[in-house]
Amino acid sequence: MSSNCRGTVLVVDDEPNAVKVIDAILSQDGHRVLCSLDAEKAIEMIRNENVDAVITDLKMPKMDGVQFFQHIGETYPDIPVIFLTAYGTVELAVHAVTHGAFYYFVKPPDYNKLRAMVERAIEQRRMKREPDFCGNSLSGDSQDRIIGNTPEMRKIFETIEAIKDSTSSVLICGETGTGKELIARALHYCSARRDLPFSPVNCAAIPRDLLESELFGYEKGAFTGAVSRRIGRFEEVSGGTLFLDEIGELERVLQAKLLRALQEREIERLGSNKKIKVDFRLICSTNRDLQGEVNSGNFREDLFYRINVVQIDLPPLRQRKEDIPFLIAAFVSEFAVREKKTLRVSGKVIKACQNFSWPGNIRQLKNVIERTVVIARKSEITVRDLPKEIISGQQEIAPGSSTSTLKQMEIQVIRHALQKSRGNKSEAARNVGISRKAFYKRLKEHNIT
Repeated sequence: MSSNCRGTVLVVDDEPNAVKVIDAILSQDGHRVLCSLDAEKAIEMIRNENVDAVITDLKMPKMDGVQFFQHIGETYPDIPVIFLTAYGTVELAVHAVTHGAFYYFVKPPDYNKLRAMVERAIEQRRMKREPDFCGNSLSGDSQDRIIGNTPEMRKIFETIEAIKDSTSSVLICGETGTGKELIARALHYCSARRDLPFSPVNCAAIPRDLLESELFGYEKGAFTGAVSRRIGRFEEVSGGTLFLDEIGELERVLQAKLLRALQEREIERLGSNKKIKVDFRLICSTNRDLQGEVNSGNFREDLFYRINVVQIDLPPLRQRKEDIPFLIAAFVSEFAVREKKTLRVSGKVIKACQNFSWPGNIRQLKNVIERTVVIARKSEITVRDLPKEIISGQQEIAPGSSTSTLKQMEIQVIRHALQKSRGNKSEAARNVGISRKAFYKRLKEHNIT
């Protein structure tokens, strides 16, 4: 996390000593700390000051922490609130967190973790104030956020806002690791269907002979091993959103059944001829050129047009390098809290990451940042903490330059990953940050043995 993430923190507690300790610790970290012994005065301070985060006790005279939190949520909903609570009020604190509070600590808190959580809260507040952040309603964790400030990402955010309540099918296209499922989740949790199920199905991960029963369900006795009725995903989603990841992996028989379900809005379980009405919104994703698959006869043209009413194209990370500092800050914050560390990132690390091509896209970046956070021994992540392939790949790829440079860099990354894993392809794929299937595909494309 970069050192410019310092902010203004308001500490509210009717115990003066507790306030003094937190004031001293956060001030030492470079934060501006405002202190109050009661919530009513704290409200006045928020009105007059630009507060980035609030730390408040739960039990206080006059206005308690829950009432204070409710006031902040109604008046200043983008200010994150961290609760301090005694053992007897943990249940109240948990309830507050499920209703939007940022975090809670049992007194006395782990001060190192508190410091890291404050940094994370301030980062979230700043991202919410700036128009470079779009997040769904699941949580504040970086895995549930879409971070982007490039024109391409802003256009995607505008598209999500425009189509969120539509029933039209959506096709999300992009390379492996670009965050296609995050876009699908954002569409669902921003929509009127947000309180209904979101059901993701990875068409590449489920064996083809099981995928049909997974989607459509089956009746008892439909096949050997079907000892009871099974409800499929189409029925389970019931008014919500069905997300078919890597739709290009569907074989032709299943493509026909999916087309029929889309057209008729009804399905039949395996082993039954009874038609069942289903209500769902379909979102699909692919890392393939589906139009090319249609042209080659591998994908039904009629299904392609059914699922591709609205198309969202996710750019690879190498085409949105301006977003890398924001992504790094989010990932460092996430993993530093888990590892109970307080870390900042040197400018050279950010520059090195911006100069790398990231064949595994955001997933690969996240894996690299997790590794650097885990191995970091000092308070600052430096270039020495980065994997060698990131450091050696610092040549900038200019827009419009030949693709051979990019291929050479990708080959270099893959070979290094294979050397590191002693030839274990599954482990190498994880280190690069792409699926095993995508890794094998790249081995074949680059003729690497």
